[in-house]
Amino acid sequence: MELISIPNQQAIGKVWLVGAGPGDVDLLTVKAFRLLQQAEVVLYDALVSPEILALLPASAEKIAVGKRAGKHSASQDQINQLLVTKAYTRKSVIRLKGGDPFIFGRGGEELQTLVDAKVPFEVVPGITAASGTSSYAGIPLTHRDHAQGVTFITGHCQLESRPMDWQGYANPNNTLVVYMGILNAEIIRDGLLNAGRAASTPVAIVSKATTQEQQVFKASLGELATLAKHPELQMPALMIIGEVVELSDSLNWFEPNSTSLQGKQSLAL
Repeated sequence: MELISIPNQQAIGKVWLVGAGPGDVDLLTVKAFRLLQQAEVVLYDALVSPEILALLPASAEKIAVGKRAGKHSASQDQINQLLVTKAYTRKSVIRLKGGDPFIFGRGGEELQTLVDAKVPFEVVPGITAASGTSSYAGIPLTHRDHAQGVTFITGHCQLESRPMDWQGYANPNNTLVVYMGILNAEIIRDGLLNAGRAASTPVAIVSKATTQEQQVFKASLGELATLAKHPELQMPALMIIGEVVELSDSLNWFEPNSTSLQGKQSLAL
């Protein structure tokens, strides 16, 4: 799609690319909170929680442009065009993304569009889904005794046709965090096992992390495909693979209120 600009005009506004964090409204940065309360237009993703959207002014134009597996409300080209068009007519345009916009959020692509259209912008980072999820599940992503590194990968694409560094991901001294990988759990399991990661490696899938509906499902890597089909698992969900998962039994501190389903309790196979 070719970007359409307005001839002989300049953008009167500015776009703020804002990370909304993993869900808990209290995890918003102070800067994000301030900008949301002054917003004139907000283009928001599906993963932005209702509590965060409730902070927006009643007068703000709210545009849902979220993407979920197989259910896209807007194409990336349409989102790019909207950002540019709104910047020509409004002063404060917010592009609001779950987690951090530079971690599997396509924030860089959207900023490239703004650069091409000569639209000014700022970036407001957010707490990443990986950081928020692991913290609220009591799983430190790195630990001197268990994991000296951590790797983030996305698992929602056609992994069969894409080169994946399974050998690198299978390092037993690293934690592996998989975004959007539930539908490809079997491929992820097989790739890691074939690369030498032990079938007994602990795995956690954290559902609706940092919210009052958070649940933690745990098993071993060999059982990952079955775990991903757990009937109580709800999206969004994040996978954490590595020895650090075992620490959640003693470090799990988050207590959703009594109205949640299973709270922080682990639902093992």
